[in-house]
Amino acid sequence: MKGQNNMNETELTALRHEFHRFPELGFAEHSTKDRIASLLTSFGLEVHIGVGVVGVLKRGTGNRTIGLRADIDALPISETSAHAYVSKTDGVMHACGHDGHMTMLLGAAENLARGDSFDGTVIFIFQPNEEHGLGAQAMIKEGLLRRFPMEEVYAIHNLPGALAGRISTRTGQICSSESLFEITVKGQGGHAAMPHVGRDSILIGSEIVLALQTIVARKLAPGSGAVVSVTEFLTDGQRNVLPSNVVLKGDVRACVLKDRKAISAFMTQICEGIGDAHGAKVSVAFNTEFIETINAAVPVIAAVKAAKSIGIEATSDREPMSFSEDFAHFSAVVPGCFMLLGNGTDGPNGRPLHSADYDFNDQLLPIGAAFWTQLVTDRLPKAVSL
Repeated sequence: MKGQNNMNETELTALRHEFHRFPELGFAEHSTKDRIASLLTSFGLEVHIGVGVVGVLKRGTGNRTIGLRADIDALPISETSAHAYVSKTDGVMHACGHDGHMTMLLGAAENLARGDSFDGTVIFIFQPNEEHGLGAQAMIKEGLLRRFPMEEVYAIHNLPGALAGRISTRTGQICSSESLFEITVKGQGGHAAMPHVGRDSILIGSEIVLALQTIVARKLAPGSGAVVSVTEFLTDGQRNVLPSNVVLKGDVRACVLKDRKAISAFMTQICEGIGDAHGAKVSVAFNTEFIETINAAVPVIAAVKAAKSIGIEATSDREPMSFSEDFAHFSAVVPGCFMLLGNGTDGPNGRPLHSADYDFNDQLLPIGAAFWTQLVTDRLPKAVSL
């Protein structure tokens, strides 16, 4: 792979391990933000601290601007790794590789700040609370896109189980939306030996669980890629007491807005219909934080070109992912490209995201920094020599 980095691999690795030791949850990334801001300032960038951190690097008089985004939050997971840089925060861990994402972007920020290869502006976006789908929305609400208008926006996420250092992306939908639902059933509790004098909320809830599976199986087109999962079944019943109340909670994934809206409507129709049939009151709350992530064609082409130009294997025809990403809120407003970067297949690098023994692959750090540097060099006009 061609390309030069100011921070070498050893220094990038040390920085990533530092972030890994001190993880912070969404909207509580205070020390992380301070460290990022300090580094960006030392590189000579203009720094803005709000719900996240924004670094602005301007060169020349050009008016073209692109944005590069990294997520910075950790997860409420107790780490079981055996390496020397395990989390020092009980019950919190960088189990999704955000420590690596921000390190790669910081490496690129230093590369670009030390050089003079482009004419325009780069916006480095260090975003909080990706895991709950709230960080991008918070930064947009705070005025990120109004204060720092950009023509394109890009993001990378590591992918365990894929060949290390290989970039894959696609035009169109690349990540699913995620919606959370909560269904409340209010029946009539009573004695377990006399169910006929009440309205058994467990029976009603069970019927709803089964009926919800007909949405994807029989109401959406085959191959929709949608998923409806009930993940919690809560009651106020006891050993010999039929419950009055049942709460069902779950998760919905959809690839397109049309299907997401249809699932919400069918869910309400099914639940209210079953409730009416049993004389029980059923209500449905359906909330979407993660919308579908949609990639624009031009940024996808640009990302693959930049990768290949420095010897990184890259493809633009990967299958869509079933997980969700709140980068979607940026790319819904600004043409964008979300990419996957292979994290490797062996050991902790190959463990699934959100696993207690997962680890980001440090070999990716110089690769990611060099890629970001090349992408900026490609997408912004060349610096004019006087």
